Amino acid sequence: MHFTVEEENLICMYHNADRRRTMGKITAALPDMDGDMRALAQQTLSKLERMTDADYDNQKFNFTYENE
Repeated sequence: MHFTVEEENLICMYHNADRRRTMGKITAALPDMDGDMRALAQQTLSKLERMTDADYDNQKFNFTYENE
């Protein structure tokens, strides 16, 4: 599964012990997100839902800092 830099950063922000818990944390934060962030979160959740737990465990998520 390919994740954009923005999706990976979002996953890193809400990363938990496993895929389902990470999805739960992102879902819980949805009401506090603005429209663009909510759309990104929903797109990311959709990809996470299509993954297996094993695929998630093997995926390397890296937080990428923007160069100024």
